Amino acid sequence: MNKENEIYTLIERIGNLLKAESRAKGAELGLQAVQQDTLYYLSICNRYSDHLLALTKFLGLTKGTVAQTVKIVEKKGLVTKEKDAVDKRMSHLILTEEGRQHIENSAPPDNFISTIGSLSEKQKGEFLSQLRTCLMTYQNFNQVNGFGVCQSCTYNMTTEDGFQCGLTKEKLSESDVQKICVEFEPSLA
Repeated sequence: MNKENEIYTLIERIGNLLKAESRAKGAELGLQAVQQDTLYYLSICNRYSDHLLALTKFLGLTKGTVAQTVKIVEKKGLVTKEKDAVDKRMSHLILTEEGRQHIENSAPPDNFISTIGSLSEKQKGEFLSQLRTCLMTYQNFNQVNGFGVCQSCTYNMTTEDGFQCGLTKEKLSESDVQKICVEFEPSLA
């Protein structure tokens, strides 16, 4: 097997193990995989990305499928919809306390945390750097953008008060810059 195929096989296997462990945690609440993925996404996205269209883009599913998924997790009391303060046509999808607790207890999965915990800090740093590069390159080949961590986005600016989004011109909190954004553009620096 050549190196490209072996890397693909290893990444696919790790992905399958992560999904299996995640599905098992979701099943404890009677959740399907896509419902678990929805909750996870909402736990890591920023306020510019917590709406139906961004969720649809992230999951790579149809708007109808995602809308039905949101209805189910909303009915289970794991998500609420809140109208945007400025644009009343937009609704933000917000995890409830129960939804947040579920994700905190299930993602990342325990066995994954133990596995990564067995690496040295140097190994973790190198691995993280290689994964970021690989993901960015793969997204470029697939002409897919967005969904990177705000802190490493070209629009993220440091100000005297903290952070600001250069795209929206809005102030960003420390929490905002730790989350992923649908508008992400990789920083060239």
